[in-house]
Amino acid sequence: MAVLTRGFCVLVLVSCLLVTSAVGQRKSKNQRSVTYDGRSLIVNGGRELLFSGSIHYPRSPPEMWPDLIIKAKEGGLNVIQTYVFWNIHEPVQGQYNFEGNYDLVKFIKLIGEQGLYASLRVGPFIAAEWNQGGFPYWLREVPNITFRSYNEPFMFHMQKFTTMIVDMLRKEKLFAPQGGPIILSQIENEYNSIQLAYRDMGVKYVHWAANMAVGLQTGVPWVMCKQMDAPDPVINTCNGRHCGDTFPGPNSPNKPSLWTENWTAQYRVFGDPPSQRAAEDIAYSVARFFSKNGTFTNYYMYYGGTNYGRTGSSFVTTRYYDEAPIDEFGLRREPKFGHLRDLHRALRLSKKALLWGVPTVQRISNDLEIRVYEKPGTDICAAFLTNNHTKIPATINFRGQDYFLPRRSISILPDCKTLVFNTQTMVAQHNARNFHPSKKAGKLKWVVFQESIPNINELPLQNKIPLELYSLTKDTSDYAWYSTSITFDRLDLPMRSDILPVLQIANLGHAMVAFVNGEYIGFGHGSNIEKSFVFQKPINLKPGVNHISLLSMTVGLPNSGANMEKRFAGPRAITIQGLNAGTLDVTLNNWGHEVGVKGEKLELHTEEGSQKVKWSPAGGAGPPLTWYKTYFDVPEGQNPVAVRLTTMGKGMAWVNGKSIGRYWVNYLSPLGQPSQSEYHIPRSFLKPGKNLMVLFEETGGNPQGIEVLLVNRDTICSFISEAHPPSVKTWQKEGGQMTVVEDVKSGAHLTCPDDKVIKSVDFASFGDPSGSCGNFAEGKCTSPNSEKVVAKYCLGKNSCSIPLEREIFDDKSHDGCPDILKVLAVQARCGRNKSKSD
Repeated sequence: MAVLTRGFCVLVLVSCLLVTSAVGQRKSKNQRSVTYDGRSLIVNGGRELLFSGSIHYPRSPPEMWPDLIIKAKEGGLNVIQTYVFWNIHEPVQGQYNFEGNYDLVKFIKLIGEQGLYASLRVGPFIAAEWNQGGFPYWLREVPNITFRSYNEPFMFHMQKFTTMIVDMLRKEKLFAPQGGPIILSQIENEYNSIQLAYRDMGVKYVHWAANMAVGLQTGVPWVMCKQMDAPDPVINTCNGRHCGDTFPGPNSPNKPSLWTENWTAQYRVFGDPPSQRAAEDIAYSVARFFSKNGTFTNYYMYYGGTNYGRTGSSFVTTRYYDEAPIDEFGLRREPKFGHLRDLHRALRLSKKALLWGVPTVQRISNDLEIRVYEKPGTDICAAFLTNNHTKIPATINFRGQDYFLPRRSISILPDCKTLVFNTQTMVAQHNARNFHPSKKAGKLKWVVFQESIPNINELPLQNKIPLELYSLTKDTSDYAWYSTSITFDRLDLPMRSDILPVLQIANLGHAMVAFVNGEYIGFGHGSNIEKSFVFQKPINLKPGVNHISLLSMTVGLPNSGANMEKRFAGPRAITIQGLNAGTLDVTLNNWGHEVGVKGEKLELHTEEGSQKVKWSPAGGAGPPLTWYKTYFDVPEGQNPVAVRLTTMGKGMAWVNGKSIGRYWVNYLSPLGQPSQSEYHIPRSFLKPGKNLMVLFEETGGNPQGIEVLLVNRDTICSFISEAHPPSVKTWQKEGGQMTVVEDVKSGAHLTCPDDKVIKSVDFASFGDPSGSCGNFAEGKCTSPNSEKVVAKYCLGKNSCSIPLEREIFDDKSHDGCPDILKVLAVQARCGRNKSKSD
């Protein structure tokens, strides 16, 4: 019996070990170690090429997150990067919010569900064109605090928040060693730009921040972007447009070259002209970086989104980085989306050579060079042929073969023979964004409510001088009232009818509406470059008591720079000029103050709040400080929704109680146009029945011109020549050899968004057309069969390919220009079938 028992125990022990081993194996499939060397990040023992894109969870509703992440994956990304936004998560000290579009955990989990990695920029200073750089307002009022310095109060709160975020994500098992998607974290942000302002305290702070972050033991590397002296083991990284040429490299040979912000355009502030960056330029910069030892790039932004509510920093538009590969409405912006997707595929075909090959450089001239990654003794080889000249194309002979290089371009040869991609030669399709008035949401009927203009006797907070605006509002509102009263007798006032006193106000920013005795005097504002301004307007004064009332405004708090906690705004010096006794300084005249406007306190933007006042029918253009209200039906179909506000001035807008952000359409760019005219209304904000829209107009506007719009990118185009290489999809790599994918043919490729189909061919020319998507023109030579051929291949299909073969357009006897290099230009319109009509 004893022998049997021992045998049984041995059997049980072996079984337990086998089960434990199996469980360990299952865990290891999910858990991923993350380390690095001088070449790349190493995930689970393997080097990686990482293509990342910034998508910020608070800048879109959760209902959009899955689609955005899927589109990013379709664009060839394998990493999603986001900041962590302290001020939305801890708006009041000790009170946390991770609900709705602030649900960081849900966002990270969705990334993991798509099989993508996550890069988490904890900061907690983030800049990001976000209010106060992500710092909550209460942090500014901590006694003896100095932001971003070796300052005990600041470091205490910074460490507390950072630890809380890390612990929360660790509890949810979201770091890679736990099986989660997070493979990289960032502490601080672009600190080198202000470090000198803090002298030794700046140096000590950098080392403290690095040690604090590493001490949290997340199991993934930490980075500091634009921090050339990042302490080991923290990796210093590059931000900019051309890090392949501007980044001197990591500050240690055992750190990889990482690019945390590749700016896909430029964020815009109110008053800016359009911001653009060509897809060719971005592709060139990425190919250049990877050809020079880079293995990680992050597109900032890949999807910009929307600064809802009051979240944008000083003067930043509500629409954020709309020129990204995915636009504000969640639609693919072509050709940027497609051209970068093709680049990622070309670089992945070169992966083994890039990660394990030995790099060599051959400089042919000042502008021409060949960079090769080759593993000796194998067929692993990839080449980058570069023409850096900005105007002149060139030809390079490489290993016995000539390769034509357009100006400022890089050709990628994943096997050192086959050209699969050139950064300047666009194979991807183009598209154009269209705004169409909604039929169901037309004919808006507006009603109005007028804000009253208070005087000093009606304002609760009294002070000798005007209070500083930031500390007055504490970032709870964009608005604060200032009012004083002055008594004049007739002898104080000008005797001549052609002379009026002038009210002059030196204001530290950002904007202001002024009233004298309840009469609107004018509107003044600063700019993103110069926040302060001087307001000067003639005023009517009367014998007796006169009231000056000012509604001072912020347009977001500053988001960067040294000594952020010491920034100020609001009226500073107020004088009245042109009185009989000269200039009167009323700065010390005693002032009343109140934060916010009446409609805010009543919550007129909500259904319940809007019932608290009596509204009147709108009669066209209205005065400043007017609330407007209307109802509209949910727009037809499934396309994104926007509202066009070009007939308004400046203010805030809400739909069903949810803010769609600040608008400012009367601040024109140097081109004479608003920086932003259309404002995104996420469909998740809408309900099936009547939808409430409320505007608070600060300077005066006409609501009758407001339109609810449907947005699409259903205009798709191709412009491709016989000299264009085949799509990179044509190629795959097997055993180090490039082979052709049989089902992909050379030619023009068109794909409608979503499940739409090509409904019409609006332009087609095979010959020598010119122009761009939405503005094509036939040249002197075009095939008369062009439209017919394109229609044959494309009509009724979600996607199509038109071969660039002359014989399908014309036989040789009917070719009017056989000796030219021919181009096919196509413009088509997509739409849903009638059962799914928009």
